[in-house]
Amino acid sequence: MPHHTAEPAWTPARGACDAHFHIFGPADRFPPGTASPRYAHPFARLEEYLEFATLLGIERHVFVQPSGYGRDNSCLLDALERVGTERARGIVDIDEEIAEADLDRMHAVGVRGVRINVSPVQAFEAGLVDALWPRVERIAERCAARGWHLDFLGPGWFTRAVLPRMRALPVDFSVAHMGMFLAKDGVDQPGFHELLDLLRQGDGRCWVKLTGVYRMSTAPGYADAAAHARAVIEAAPDRVIWGSDFPHLSFDEVDSVELFNLLGTWAPDEAARRRIMVDNPARLYGFAEAAQA
Repeated sequence: MPHHTAEPAWTPARGACDAHFHIFGPADRFPPGTASPRYAHPFARLEEYLEFATLLGIERHVFVQPSGYGRDNSCLLDALERVGTERARGIVDIDEEIAEADLDRMHAVGVRGVRINVSPVQAFEAGLVDALWPRVERIAERCAARGWHLDFLGPGWFTRAVLPRMRALPVDFSVAHMGMFLAKDGVDQPGFHELLDLLRQGDGRCWVKLTGVYRMSTAPGYADAAAHARAVIEAAPDRVIWGSDFPHLSFDEVDSVELFNLLGTWAPDEAARRRIMVDNPARLYGFAEAAQA
């Protein structure tokens, strides 16, 4: 389990949700799914994650398919079945022409979205967005039929390039790691303001994840990213969600609890934290539906 020395500085409301994290099972059951993974697979078991979540007071969980498993979602689906749809949802990576029966099975265990995943350290590549977008549009079409959403992760230049295209998507979509706009470049950098505009004016379809701050920050205590987080919260307090990004792949020294404590400084108002941790993810992932069933 990722280390932590900090203690939780605040207690979330009942129904709090971790909206972005990964788990990894034993290699003999769930081997790496890509020929060239970006990182060495950790052994981050479901039980270890749930122990960490209990420490924080988190009761709902959104499993996100890690890139190292490619489009083999077996580990994620196994975890969803073990936790159950009252408490868990999943974001998968799929082939755009996947069979309807497979989508049915995923939906039944709690899948509610598809990941569009470009490495956050991917250097600028001319033509990458044009080549990728037909796949995105096809997956969006499949998602629209089920009430699912798209979950984007990519470097800042990629996020900026796809923002105009996102406006035409027929589904909701989330943007992980605040769009991966580097904190050292400030809140006035090209792209970040465009993300804020989309949050304010995007017909309510755009959501932003306060996740992976250590991937965009270089300052002690991630202080340089505070302005970005507060700007996102101010722009759309009803469409911001939080995730731990457990187990912090390639960042072994990150303190998991410290990341949680940051939200208490970014959103000191208890009502705002309740929206971010409880109300907003309940709407996006359909936990409210489970509560009413």
